[in-house]
Amino acid sequence: MSPYHHGDLRRAVLAAAVTAITENGPAAISLRDLARRVGVSHAGPVHHFKDKAGLLTAVAAEGFELLADALVETRDNGGDFVEIGVSYVRFAIEHRAHFEVMFRPDLYHEDDESVATAQERARAVLVSGAGEVPGDRDPEIAKLAAWSLVHGFATLWITGALSDPGDDPESTARAVAGMLFAK
Repeated sequence: MSPYHHGDLRRAVLAAAVTAITENGPAAISLRDLARRVGVSHAGPVHHFKDKAGLLTAVAAEGFELLADALVETRDNGGDFVEIGVSYVRFAIEHRAHFEVMFRPDLYHEDDESVATAQERARAVLVSGAGEVPGDRDPEIAKLAAWSLVHGFATLWITGALSDPGDDPESTARAVAGMLFAK
């Protein structure tokens, strides 16, 4: 084991954390285990993240950035309000470890500037199409309803709580969101 010789230790520890969270959930994360996984001493991850909450703060910030990027890509490719919601569901399924941490501020330093900035960026894109909702619906309530719907659907899907979800989460999410927000 080479204790301090690592190309990009911070990135390697973050990647190992995502794998560990996928395997066992965020509660089971330990800096010692992550150090072992990347082949460095325990001091390496501690140097970059200080503690478990610092590591999970980095995971949350990275998750919100990845979510914002996915939502922006959907919007920039002509996606409407419903398609941005479907993109949110896709992100949750493809980045389950990040998703499990992002909405658990009890696990990380929620006042961290990198989290707050990335979170606001993702939120702004997610609700950007609220003005497109049909009828005379209140855009603020539409924002809350849309986020609740896609977040709840994603959570139900990834936890296996749906009794017969089918095999296409995007089509199902699109149909569910379309019931409330289709033009």
